Amino acid sequence: MRMDMLVRDINVFNSYFKRFIKGNAAIKDGKFYYIGERELDAFEPDRIVDGQGKYMVPGLIDIHLHIESTMVTPATFSYGLIKNGVTTIVPEPHEMANVFGISGVKEMIKASQDCVADMFYAIPSSVPATSMETTGGSIEIDDIDELMQTEDIICLGEIMNYYEVITDPDCKTNKILSHIRSRYPDLIIEGHVPKLLDLDLQKIINAGVNSDHTHQTVEGMDARIAAGMFIEIQEKSMTEEVIDYLKENQVDEHFCFVTDDVMTDSFQNRGHLNVLLKKAVQMGMTPEKAIYACTYTPAQRMRMYDRGAIAPGKTADFLLLSDLETFEIEQVYKKGKLVYESSRPYVQEVKEEQFPEHFYQSVKLAELTENDFNITIPDSLESSKCRIINVQNGSTFTSETHDRIEGKNGQLSWEESPYGLIATFERYGINGNRAHGLITGDVLKRGAVATTYSHDNHNLLVIGHNKQDMMIAANEVIRKQGGVCCVHDGKVLSMIPLPVGGILSEEPMDIVSKQVQHLTDALKSLGYEHYNVIMSLSTLSLPVSPALKITDHGLINVNEGKTVPLMMSDEA
Repeated sequence: MRMDMLVRDINVFNSYFKRFIKGNAAIKDGKFYYIGERELDAFEPDRIVDGQGKYMVPGLIDIHLHIESTMVTPATFSYGLIKNGVTTIVPEPHEMANVFGISGVKEMIKASQDCVADMFYAIPSSVPATSMETTGGSIEIDDIDELMQTEDIICLGEIMNYYEVITDPDCKTNKILSHIRSRYPDLIIEGHVPKLLDLDLQKIINAGVNSDHTHQTVEGMDARIAAGMFIEIQEKSMTEEVIDYLKENQVDEHFCFVTDDVMTDSFQNRGHLNVLLKKAVQMGMTPEKAIYACTYTPAQRMRMYDRGAIAPGKTADFLLLSDLETFEIEQVYKKGKLVYESSRPYVQEVKEEQFPEHFYQSVKLAELTENDFNITIPDSLESSKCRIINVQNGSTFTSETHDRIEGKNGQLSWEESPYGLIATFERYGINGNRAHGLITGDVLKRGAVATTYSHDNHNLLVIGHNKQDMMIAANEVIRKQGGVCCVHDGKVLSMIPLPVGGILSEEPMDIVSKQVQHLTDALKSLGYEHYNVIMSLSTLSLPVSPALKITDHGLINVNEGKTVPLMMSDEA
């Protein structure tokens, strides 16, 4: 019997028994044909691979992530995935949709078609996530219908505006959910439901949302699994308590590991989903259980029944490992073809101008002056009690604090206060909105930073301690058609140009990685103390992430789902 390849003398991971079984694997037409003890006497392979007792595991599968969070194109992202053993992903182009609407989704799908890694797309469900921000595009029910009819869609992406889902039956998100459940009843619906418990949690499930990837606690996981939710564990949820719960309870079918957002420097220097797998093993999870949670359960969740296991008829995506405990990858195969080998150079092919011309001209904002960072108050007011965003290391959540700030000549004297200014400017040429707030905590202590990489609206966000540095940083980003710029004492310390929609670079992974690391170091040198500086910065404008954030509409009390004024009455 003619075969394309026979891999001999390997320890094959059997997903159904969750253990390794010594044998051989025959591959034909990109799929596994036979797993067992038979070899050359039964097959006539065109190629023989001597496994030398190595471990064969399915290609890793990540079912919840945003390519844009890495600031690179799908082609560059695929390059990074393959060398880390990730052969299939489910990306949600939420950020490109916020900038360009349905065309952003379609262009990301188009840019993924020739990638080595398989990319099955999720439709962004929450664009914009709230009515309290201005975005460059939106995804409406008609857009969802068009994408379902014209693209290979695997699920509805994370429902982000959980507050409105459980409080406002007539909100846009509930209308989308109702439409999906009636028109596409078999479509998987992904969720974003931090901290919800009891009745609120079950209201979300009743609405059709049956997964959660946000920061988990043992109490939250237990409640979610008991109610039938599928849990997607990202690295920030990998506490000792959470891993012990997953190890000690019979919940293997109810969770998987996902990356969600990976910064470029971490991707380049640490890895991707394989990082979480190795970390789980280091924390005491068996390698078999960790592999299962990175291959079989994510495939089952997304109904990708052709992969996630090494068995007859399954797609021949697999890794050969030299060491199970360290998960050292020697080779990666995609559809039975060798696509990565650790002993050989792995060079990225760089592509330029992968997107339509207007994707490189998305920042439609005039350059700013120092006056744009003034906060006007009544002339008679000598001071004002103000709301302040308090950034906390260890989380992208913030808290709200209050303090009295002095005023002079009709202006709030924020530069003389212990606090920084945070300002955001609508950059799509839609309404010219802008908003100002104050900020403190584990954030910038001097200088300034400006960015169009600001979730989810990607308007121009600027933080600083003096108007001149803020103006210089903002204008550098505007001139470059997007990016992140850090300034101190009138000098640009670091800049990441992001010309594609103001959020992506077409540079190769190693260059963007170095730019991200350089910027991170610059921000830390100015006092930013967060474990993930750029993610902390970019989520300060995310109005679905508790508790006090800012958009071009103003300060947002996320827990109450409403805008609130910077200046408060003394009775408040």
